[in-house]
Amino acid sequence: MAVAAFQPGLRIPTFDDVMAAQSRLEGFAHRTPVLTSRTADAHTGASLFFKAENLQRGGAFKFRGAYNAIAALGDPARRRGVVAFSSGNHAQAVAYAARLQGIRATIVMPSDAPTVKVAGTKGYGANVVFYDRYTEDRLAITQRIASETGAAVIPPFDHADVIAGQGTAAAELFNEVGELDLLVAPLGGGGLLAGCALAAKALSPGCVLVGVEPEAGNDGQQSLRKGEIVTIPVPKSIADGALTTAVGHHNFPIIQDKVGDIVTASDEQLVESVRFFAERMKIIVEPTGCLGAAAVMNGTIDCAGKRVGIILSGGNVDLAALGGFFTSR
Repeated sequence: MAVAAFQPGLRIPTFDDVMAAQSRLEGFAHRTPVLTSRTADAHTGASLFFKAENLQRGGAFKFRGAYNAIAALGDPARRRGVVAFSSGNHAQAVAYAARLQGIRATIVMPSDAPTVKVAGTKGYGANVVFYDRYTEDRLAITQRIASETGAAVIPPFDHADVIAGQGTAAAELFNEVGELDLLVAPLGGGGLLAGCALAAKALSPGCVLVGVEPEAGNDGQQSLRKGEIVTIPVPKSIADGALTTAVGHHNFPIIQDKVGDIVTASDEQLVESVRFFAERMKIIVEPTGCLGAAAVMNGTIDCAGKRVGIILSGGNVDLAALGGFFTSR
């Protein structure tokens, strides 16, 4: 287990950046619905509000950050295109956002990325470069492409404009349902959680933020407890969108300052949540997107008597894998 040093001189985003992102996204990002479930409320003893980012353009919240980061580029940089690395949702988001803005995009993806996410990325017009996530360095590959082409790197989470864009999901939630006691969000690299924290502390100051990671990859939890960014080996989990080895340097100061706790959810709990959303709420939520809901529904986070917002971060899952979740009872 390694501890990464903090990098000085970073531009840490603020709530003003979230508001600027909201203006850029107007008319481009979907204002996704907030869903409720009497069954879920009865099970938890809480009032739950699910922000359905699985219904966002590209099938995940990632569109918000990708579009905002690309829109914030100057014209010279835009002409040279963009390059990103991602297991799938950020890949599709950058590809889609780049197409909408008339910009070339190259995406570095792991060779074992879900087929539906690879197909979506290519379908949006991006050039896909594959790598082995267990033996190759995706950042080194991305930086080489950027050096050769002049393309701007759009990281999946460790970027001020990406964080600000993701925060618009929580801003919309608070604007629709008012103040909350708890806000629960999936945690991979920390872009969504950090952005949500910026929005929460401005719009619902008494709200406690909780991040949820895969049980197999709790680098964020370790980092929050240690007070420094902890790096772990590449984890293995069905939550493929949260298989990061460390939270971002832009993200961690926000998480450390504004997030109350980080907990984990097991793969078994994620499967239960995927089934719940499909069977009871009639929506498809991918395992990563279920992280927050799994922790709430399984009692890992005590929600009784509280108003709780839960970010359902994405809905991109192979149909074959989805079928497997229902046959493995």
